[in-house]
Order: sequence, then C-alpha cells, then structure tokens
Amino acid sequence: MERFTNILVIDKDPKIRLGLKEILSGGGNNVMLTETIEEALKIIETKEIGIILINLEESSEGLAQINLIKQKSLFRNIYILIVTMEDSPGIKLVKGMNQGAVDYITFPFNPNLVRTKIEVYKTLYYKDQRIGQLLGNIFPQTILDELSNSGKFSPKRIQNGVVLFTDFVDFSSNARTIKPLQLIKKLEYYFTHIDNIIGRYKLEKIKTIGDAYMALGGVTENMPNPALRACLAALEIRDFMNNERDVAIATKKDFWEMRIGLHMGPLVAGIIGSSKYSFDVWGDTVNIAARAEAASKAGYITITSTVQKEIKEYFDSHARGQIDIHKRGGSLEMFYLDKIKSKYSLDRLDHSPNPKLRQKCGLPSMDFDHLHKYMISRMKSLLPEHISYHDIPHTLNVEKAAMRYANLEGVKEEDMLILRTAVLFHDSGFIRQYHDNEDFGIQMARSILPDFGYSKEQIEEIAGIINATKSSVEPKTKLEMIMCDADHDYLGRPDYHSIVNKLRIEFAHFDRSFTDIEWIEYQLDFLENNHSFYTETAQNLRNFGKAARIRDLKKRKDKLLATEE
Repeated sequence: MERFTNILVIDKDPKIRLGLKEILSGGGNNVMLTETIEEALKIIETKEIGIILINLEESSEGLAQINLIKQKSLFRNIYILIVTMEDSPGIKLVKGMNQGAVDYITFPFNPNLVRTKIEVYKTLYYKDQRIGQLLGNIFPQTILDELSNSGKFSPKRIQNGVVLFTDFVDFSSNARTIKPLQLIKKLEYYFTHIDNIIGRYKLEKIKTIGDAYMALGGVTENMPNPALRACLAALEIRDFMNNERDVAIATKKDFWEMRIGLHMGPLVAGIIGSSKYSFDVWGDTVNIAARAEAASKAGYITITSTVQKEIKEYFDSHARGQIDIHKRGGSLEMFYLDKIKSKYSLDRLDHSPNPKLRQKCGLPSMDFDHLHKYMISRMKSLLPEHISYHDIPHTLNVEKAAMRYANLEGVKEEDMLILRTAVLFHDSGFIRQYHDNEDFGIQMARSILPDFGYSKEQIEEIAGIINATKSSVEPKTKLEMIMCDADHDYLGRPDYHSIVNKLRIEFAHFDRSFTDIEWIEYQLDFLENNHSFYTETAQNLRNFGKAARIRDLKKRKDKLLATEE
C-alpha cells in the first residue's frame, strides 16, 4: 500500500535545499522547500507536515521558533531534524534537541544515512497516525484533545444531550438459527452502515451492547441542533433497514428488522476505568431513550415529547400516547417520527435534508453522500460495456488520488466535496458520447446537482473543474490542477501498463487500432510532449515514476525494433 508524507525543508542555502530534495525524492515523499521560518509557518498552518528538516546555523530565528513550529503544526507529533555542518559547534544542536528536535543530519550529506533516518521517522509518523485513528475510534476527539492538553478528563454535565438507541427485533430467537461466524458478519454489516450514517451527521457512537447500538448528540461535538441531526440519522437508518428488508423479501431471503428510540435531556459524561478506559454517559435520559426504543415497533422510530418539541418545525410525526417508564415509574408522551417536512427535504430524496436544514445542523449544504451512491449506481447501469478504461474503477481511483493530493495540499472540507463531486461527473459523459464527453458530463452535473442541494456557484465551480480535464484546456485553480493530476495519477504508478492496456482495448472498439510499435510511440509522445503534472505534490510524488515508465517504454521499443530487424 502506498503511503505519503509531507516533508518540509527550511534552509537559506539552495545547495542544502536542492540536495535534500534530490536525495529524498520518490518513495512517497512530498518534499517542499522554504528559505525562512516565516514561509514555513504559512505551510505548516495549512498542510499536515510529518517531518521538518531545519538548518539552525543558517537561521538565527530557527532555534527560538522550534516550539512555535510544533504549536502551529496541524499534526501534534511532528518530527523535527536539525541540519548541521560537520565542522560546526554543537551548542545550537544541543539546544535544538532540548527544545523538541528529535535528531540531526550533517552536511555534506551521506545520502544513504539521510534516507535511512527519514524512513525511521516516517515509520514513527505513520504509527502516530494509526494510534490516533485507533484512539479516535475509542474516544471522542474533544476528550482526546483534553487528555492531551491536561492529562485528564473531568466529568461533564450536559443539559440537553440526545441519546439514540437501536435494537434488532427478535434478535435472540434469530441468533439461535444462525452460525456464530455468520451472525458476527451480519452484525458487522449492519453496524458498519450505521457507523457511516452516525458519522455523517456528526454524532458520537458510544458502544454496542450485543445487538443494541447507542449514539449521542450534543455531548462531545461542537455542532448545532443535535436533536435535528439525530432525527436525520434515525430516518436514514430506518430507511436503510427497510430497504434491506424489501430486497430480502423480493429475493425470498431472511431479514432482520430494527426499532429506534430517541430522548433528549440532562446527562453526565465521563471516563471510567483504571486500566481499560471507557467513555460513557449516565442519567435518566439514557434510561428513557432505552425505553423509547424498547416501546417502538419494527421499522419505526419513537421519540419522546422533549425531542418532538425540538424538531416539530422540520419533521412530521404523530402521537402514540403515554408510555410507561419501567423501573423509574411514571409515563411520558411519545411520538412516531415519520419524515422530513416536504419544505425541508430534497426533491429527489424525500428523506434527505435540503440545504436550509443541513445548514441549520451545521452540515455542508450539499448532500454528497447520497449523490455519490446515485452517480455510481447510474454509471453502473448506463455506461456502455465497451468502456474498459473510463469505467467505474477509473472514477473511484481518480477520486482516491484526488483525495490524497487534496489532503497533502491542505484542501478544506467543503472544497474537498466540490472536488470529489467533479470527479464523479468528469467521465459520466461517456454514458452518452465518446468524444467531447466532458460537455455532456457538465450538462449532467447542472441537471442533477440542484436536486442534491448544490448552489449555482458550486455547480459552476464543478463545471470548471470538469472542463479543465479537456486536453485543450489549461487548469488554473488549485482544484482544477488537482483534478487533472488525479486523472493521470497512474502515469507515475507501477500499475501503469495494466491500466493503459485498458485504454488500448477501448480505442480498438472505436476503430483506433495500433501496432505494438505505434502504441509505444503514442504513449511516449503523450508522456514526453503532451503531459505535465500541475501541482507540486503530484510532481514530487509521480514524476519519478513517470520517468521510469518512459525509460521502460523506450527499452520496449528498442527491443521490438531489434526483433523486426
């Protein structure tokens, strides 16, 4: 699996800067060069840098600002290495190490030693990322931040937290008829989908208890209107389960059904345990939410009157009367949550919020996730079978590459969604026509995107990104450049030959056949004379591999010519 790291070199001496770039190029290293701390800080504040190489001897400010670099870094565990001269005094080196640098390299450089040290710290950087991901799956980010800053997490009292419970109907009896491994796989399938939905609405999964699933809103995240977001998530979970049931019935297979309950009220949140920590919440609100779920019916969502008062402007619901609260005693009025009111739902998707409701919840105005499913489904059903290169795997690979470049370039969340949307449509025009397909893709985008909450300004930006993929157009904006680089990312990858062979097959269908020599010459002409990577990131990561492809093609050409002679 390819792994990529942003590496920043800070040095006034061009020999040192260019020397380090030459030594470190390739291997997933995106090496960026700056002369001053001021230039470096602008990059550090916008891009996640894994490793910094800084020459303290050449920067009077460098020593005093190592701590500032660490403070400004988007990634907490940044690795700083000092570049020092072989004959220079070591006092600055010692001070730099004391202030947070982890190692040093000496100039003139030993290339093998430099590469070895960088690989060690890249490995540590990847481990830090992996540990962060694992901790993020255990604890909410706000808690991790507090633990990192103060070393402890104080219990919190929340006045209006939302608790969501789901539970499978008749799970115990169904479990007796299924083999254990199949049972686990089925639970994993459903819970993975629920995890994705909970994450999209910025809620916090707390735990699963057997077949029950518990999530929170308004407790760990700094987002508005948790009751609205929790109801949106509940509706999407219900619709997903109902769709699974309908497919199972149609194919005469067994199916599971789910009931959902929500309540809103005061909570206490905290961490318990001394060796195996666990984040949890306590209070009457949890018990009432669990009762709302237990009192619900298969395929239904039960909400309490507290939740209903918060969401009634935006959602349709109907009363189901007073429900007894077991153990606690007494009763509480509850409702069935039906759907989003028509004025707040998208035209194409009844249960998907429109931009106004999404913005009310602090979410991006466009519904990218539903658009993604819609477009992939549309392309699966409508792309001609002879499209062997510009197919769905190509679109998904371009999306993956675009996300990688965008992350390394420090692109923000909304711009990332704009870019990924353009990727979905950039080859969709092949549904209708092979030549000038971009124009039809733009037409499709302008027709479809309003139904998924995209504004006119966003749609025109997306149209510009798609248009930039034409061979006759030069990309201008950062997103346009990333799109073009992602579209040709494979040119610098080891799987180049297997991918480009699909293009040759596709060309042959349209009566554009090549002999082996002609095909090699076609590739060389494109790689050497008609293609350039636009972003510094793509140049750093893929030019090395692209040059290797060119050398390989020239060797193949020489071999074929020798055979013909």
